Amino acid sequence: MKRGLIPFALSFLVASVAQSGAGPAFTLKSPDIAEGKTVGSKHIYNSFGCTGENLSPALEWSDPPAGAKSFAVLVHDPDAPTGGAGFWHWLLVDLPASTRNLPQGAGSPDGKQLPAGAKQLETDFGEVGYGGPCPPKGHGPHRYVFTVYALDVEKLDVPHNARTAIAGFTVNQHALAKASITATFGR
Repeated sequence: MKRGLIPFALSFLVASVAQSGAGPAFTLKSPDIAEGKTVGSKHIYNSFGCTGENLSPALEWSDPPAGAKSFAVLVHDPDAPTGGAGFWHWLLVDLPASTRNLPQGAGSPDGKQLPAGAKQLETDFGEVGYGGPCPPKGHGPHRYVFTVYALDVEKLDVPHNARTAIAGFTVNQHALAKASITATFGR
């Protein structure tokens, strides 16, 4: 009876590995920000007492899952003192499936460096485009999670002024995979 279990166990293991998609992992990299490191002044917000250049960092991603029809980039501060909702610093959706990088400054309000069809939504600053880190003074370092999502649709049905919770929900509803870099900043 033990001999019959070995081939069954091996075939189960092979099937499990095949289903897990044991290929290359979907990854996000940046020459401007790094996992666990402090965000540089170039990428800090320039208002509310912060004095940065408010340039979105360059981002590069690779090995998206099969079936990715578009990408979204969201930047979130889960440590913001908002009663649990955190603070959304950038919501960029409808990036074409061929996109694999964004240059530094692509998140400017005019969106001139974005691929055709990409759409920036209103952040929690009440503005369209990238809004860099700017935590309350003396609040300690905050985490800033830069995430690229591979989506199963070409376009998300969200207006430019969609509330951040609706945008986040819609992105997560269509996510095939995601890759993140978590950087920090405090003042």
